[in-house]
Amino acid sequence: MKAMDQNPKFEWLETGTQAVGQMLSSIEAARKSVRMEMYIFHESDTAQKFRQALMDAAQRKVHVRVMIDAFGSMALPENYWDTLRAAGGDVRRFNPLKLNRMGFRDHRKMVVCDEHIAFVGGFNVGHEYEGDGVNCGWCDVGIRLEGKLAHALSTAFDELFAHAEFRYRPFYKLRRSRRTKTVRLPEGRLLLSGPGRNNPVKSSLRTDLTNAKRVQIICAYFLPTWRLRRSLTRLARHGAKVQIILPAKTDVPLSLLAARSFYNRLLAAGVEIYEYQPQILHAKLMLIDDLVYVGSANLDARSLHINYELLLRLPNPKLAALGREIFNAKLQYCKRIEWQAWRKSRTIWERIKARFAYWVLARLDVAVARYQWRWLPRSKSNRGLKPAP
Repeated sequence: MKAMDQNPKFEWLETGTQAVGQMLSSIEAARKSVRMEMYIFHESDTAQKFRQALMDAAQRKVHVRVMIDAFGSMALPENYWDTLRAAGGDVRRFNPLKLNRMGFRDHRKMVVCDEHIAFVGGFNVGHEYEGDGVNCGWCDVGIRLEGKLAHALSTAFDELFAHAEFRYRPFYKLRRSRRTKTVRLPEGRLLLSGPGRNNPVKSSLRTDLTNAKRVQIICAYFLPTWRLRRSLTRLARHGAKVQIILPAKTDVPLSLLAARSFYNRLLAAGVEIYEYQPQILHAKLMLIDDLVYVGSANLDARSLHINYELLLRLPNPKLAALGREIFNAKLQYCKRIEWQAWRKSRTIWERIKARFAYWVLARLDVAVARYQWRWLPRSKSNRGLKPAP
């Protein structure tokens, strides 16, 4: 684990084993409250450890609240949390599955203890996150933090937790911006995004990329907007060092195909692309000069247009330097994609598949979600209903 020498507020978590151990320890030490928000919570030995730690916390009168996404955790039995609820914990599934609103998912991942210690990153709860990301387990990265940002994360959790049932008053679309916002604090910003066009992640990245000299990105699902792609290629053409680590193995093959549809243009501009070889890559990390972006958001259409996401923007040179050490360590397990070799290796059929994958994820998925979001508040099933308490 890489920690700040002079600033104990931030600590990098480089593996699933580290993240699981630290989160469990903090839950066990909590005295007032525990908030846990996960997209995926798979029944497993790891999940049982978390459930037991949460139940123990509830039994010692700690206020425990858990929110999991109804789609991401759909395999989890309905009675899985009965013992925690019996101990006094409160558990909700975000956006219970209905066809007319299936697309809107809570992709955020966080654990906050006593509103003072927080964990964010790409880690979900399941057996696949146990390991070092090289010999076993998915490759992921996260951060442990203390202070005011942890309190801001608590507030963000409470706001979404209150609307977990995804019910709205008529005309609630006029106030949707409440789910999308930027929280500014001295140590950094908390970027909260949701369905819609006004995504703070996109605008913040575009601004920070304008005059960047060095950009390093690790991304599990890579489908950036045209403006973000243009920013990356422009920087590379003007001499900035732009390096991107993408997966060679993935749990979403369509996403991998879509990402490879951009390789030719990025490589031609001078962007360095690497594919991580040993295990499935699930990390989300962006280093722009002395800025650190870390959280749940990928650079793909879902994170930038549809999902509820969170990302920390931390202007911290020492933290960024340690982040670059993590990035360089991952490079040792990557294969660099060479432009000329890539061009020669691509068949017409592979190009067709890549373009089709891009159309499905960047066009069709987004279009369906926007249609559902436009009409959701007007549906008869939601008319007159108030937000969940």
